[in-house]
Parts: sequence; C-alpha cells; structure tokens
Amino acid sequence: MLPRLLFMLAIATPAAAQRREAPIADTEDASLGSSAVGPGRLHVIAGLDVRNADFVRGSFDDDPVSLEQVPVHVQVALVYELARDGDGDATRWLMLRTSNGLHAPTDDERTSPRSWYESNNLVGIAERLAPGLIGATTYAIKASPNGIAGTSHEVSGVLSFARDRGLGTLNPGFATTWRPKGGSGFYTQVSVEPGWSLGSSDDAPRLSIPSVIGVGWAGFYERGSGDRAYGSTGLALQLPLAIGGGHWNARAEALVLVRDDRLRRLGGARADTATAVPYVTIALAYAY
Repeated sequence: MLPRLLFMLAIATPAAAQRREAPIADTEDASLGSSAVGPGRLHVIAGLDVRNADFVRGSFDDDPVSLEQVPVHVQVALVYELARDGDGDATRWLMLRTSNGLHAPTDDERTSPRSWYESNNLVGIAERLAPGLIGATTYAIKASPNGIAGTSHEVSGVLSFARDRGLGTLNPGFATTWRPKGGSGFYTQVSVEPGWSLGSSDDAPRLSIPSVIGVGWAGFYERGSGDRAYGSTGLALQLPLAIGGGHWNARAEALVLVRDDRLRRLGGARADTATAVPYVTIALAYAY
C-alpha cells in the first residue's frame, strides 16, 4: 500500500484549477481543518493515511511506535453547504465524517473483524463567523468494532482562523471537548500551523509547522488521572495534485509528541512510555 501511494505521488503533477475551501472536523481531536472542493453544494471528501503508531490527543491509543503493526485510517466525509452569501460563498456547512482504523491484530483482539479496531463517526455544523474565522459544534461517537475498547460520545466546540495577514497567518485553532457518555472530564486544545508556500502559484507545495498544546482536565484521559498535558510540533509538507478529476492532496507529517509523566504511563503494558515520541503520517486525500 505505501509503495503504491509513493508511486502516485511521483507521477502526479500540481493541480492548476481554481479552488474553493470547505471546513471539515477531525474525528479524533475535533480540530477544524479545510479541504479544497468543487463548485457544487455537496462535497465528498475521502482520505487514507498510514502512520508509524497510533496516539490520540498525545495519549497512547492502540499501536506502539513500530513498523510491525502500522495502523491505516480510511476516512470518508460529506460536507453540504447549508447557506451562501450574496457573492455565492458558503457561510454554513453540515459535516458528516467517518474514520476507521485497521491494523494487524494482537493476541488480545479476538472479536471479528479483529483488524478493525476503531470506528469514529462525527456530525457537525460549521459557520463562518467573520472573514477567515470558522466556528463549529460537533458530536462524535467513538467505537471499537473488535471490542478492544468501550464506546464514548464527545461534544466539541471548535474555532479556526486563517487569513493571509496578521494573526491569521499562524492558522490558530481551538477546541474544547466534553464526554456525555463513556468517560469523564473535558479537554482543551490550542494549535497553530504557520506555513510558507514553496512557489508562486496557489497550488504550489506548502511547508508548515503544525504545533499543538492539549490538556485533559478532571480525569479526561482516565478516571483518577487528574489533569494531564501534552504538546506536539514538527514539520509538514503539503502538495496539491492533479490525478484525473476532483482535488487531490498529499501530506507528509513528522512530529514529536511530548507528554507529562503520568500521561505517558496510562496506556498499559503495550504502551510507549517514552516522554518524547516520534510520530510520522503519510496521507492522501480526495475532494469533489
């Protein structure tokens, strides 16, 4: 699978069409991103990513840093433009998204299908609050089809700001999450991703520095765990592609996660307990 992805990147050429953007919320940490889309009201967004491990909000999720059990996430989303302004630009969106994690199963994963360990499903409403500022409310249900973990529900409020000047050039974001079922406490996250275009066209490759600080409050990570914090930073390279129709985008990301002492020990016997963890993701996305 990975060689095929790299081959597709090698033969692709930068996309040249004028692009519009639609917001899309992440199913893992509820952060609000965006995707280039076509001119219609209904947009389909699909993605595939390969990682060297699996962590959620800085905590160990299911796969340690290893090449023996590389997790793959398959994602599909529908974004519908509920309202537009007088210029025809969208101002409100309905977001539906599912993300499903697959990996080589371990001995304790006995429920069929053993390799399907994660299914996160999200619905949300996003609104343009001001030029460059998008706010969203989302509801996510996170389940484990192979029974390795329980089901949890999450309600999140999210903000994202991006402009060509001032504070917007840092692409700041904020998310806060509460679990009404399957957990306790709440979570807050602040992110920035300053970046630089590597060419003069709108579709030139882009280098950025994605950075996050997250805090789980009042036992959010695990009952009795108190307040736990983590941070991550690194480099990302993003490349729009022309592969047939629609909008394609490739992204390679290399981060370092840094966690407090209690958080790094919460994952159980299989968890990576290092304070600093390397985290690499290669992703390919398509939007229409």
